[in-house]
Amino acid sequence: MSGLRPVPDTDHQVITIDSNDDVVRARQLVRGLAQRCKLSLVDQTKLVTAASELARNTLVYGGGGVMRLGLVQRDGRTGVTAVFEDSGPGIPDVDQAMTDGWTSGGGLGLGLSGARRLVDDFTLETEVGSGTQIAVTKWAR
Repeated sequence: MSGLRPVPDTDHQVITIDSNDDVVRARQLVRGLAQRCKLSLVDQTKLVTAASELARNTLVYGGGGVMRLGLVQRDGRTGVTAVFEDSGPGIPDVDQAMTDGWTSGGGLGLGLSGARRLVDDFTLETEVGSGTQIAVTKWAR
């Protein structure tokens, strides 16, 4: 996600994801910021769907964590970035986890590969025994 800069004079939010209510709140905050960024309705829906999947994964597989959310700029474009972080067990086989159709259960059935397809930028960093960080960005067109 290099080259991203926070948009000046905008709020960047950090919320804890420790319950199903927090997953719902994460979705609402992402939708609100996507509207503020003037993403199209289709792009709003894609970003909110990806964020919902990632927030649920943070809760279910990571044991809870945080979402960092804000507007960013790169090369004259504005977008919404959401970063999901947990201190859970990490992902032992990233290639398998990123395979279309693979699921370890629960969730919306999108998996990480589905979430990746819904956004413009997707980065995943994980270490077994230390946790996972996934950052997604959707750019205004």
